[in-house]
Amino acid sequence: MINTIIFDMGGVLLRTEDQEPRAKLARRLGMTYEELEQRVYSSRDAMTGKIDAETHKRSVLRSLGLPEDGMSDFGDEFWGGDRMDAELLDFIRGLRSDYTTVLLSNAWDDLRALLVKYWKIADAFDHIFISAEMGLAKPDPMIYRAVEEELQKDPVEMIFVDDFIENVEAAREAGWQAVHFQSREGALAELAEYLDNAPETLSG
Repeated sequence: MINTIIFDMGGVLLRTEDQEPRAKLARRLGMTYEELEQRVYSSRDAMTGKIDAETHKRSVLRSLGLPEDGMSDFGDEFWGGDRMDAELLDFIRGLRSDYTTVLLSNAWDDLRALLVKYWKIADAFDHIFISAEMGLAKPDPMIYRAVEEELQKDPVEMIFVDDFIENVEAAREAGWQAVHFQSREGALAELAEYLDNAPETLSG
């Protein structure tokens, strides 16, 4: 009986709906869109908390030949097309009377403050797991075990929603049910198939 629903952050709740601001920045820097994303997101050290977010951001700016104090302007462009899915968040809040809701994100150590103070969405989750705070990152099998132990749940009680197939497959190998997020509508339809006594919000 599934009683715990776990959601990824980037690519699920927060998605790049308009690629043009990031693409425009990449062109100005003489890079491809993919190269710029790789430069920003590829640091395993930042993702596992070996370096803090500010150190990583300064390193990215230096590597791009930009001033280290220019993150505000850079961020406005790089993340300018990102949108938080308010409908999905409302759905998650609606689950809380019937299920334990969890966020499990590969993210830098500044995410928790953003969830609480900037986006103000921490209330949607009973538990929040951030890779930089844990020293582990998906798809490392150890992160799934760490979540189970912290929540005191059996794998069969948990279902996970993530946009990266390697993270989904690793969750399944850990014994969790898992949904590969490709769209809100598709993910919720698949999620509904897994849940017994699903609340009304699942069916719209």
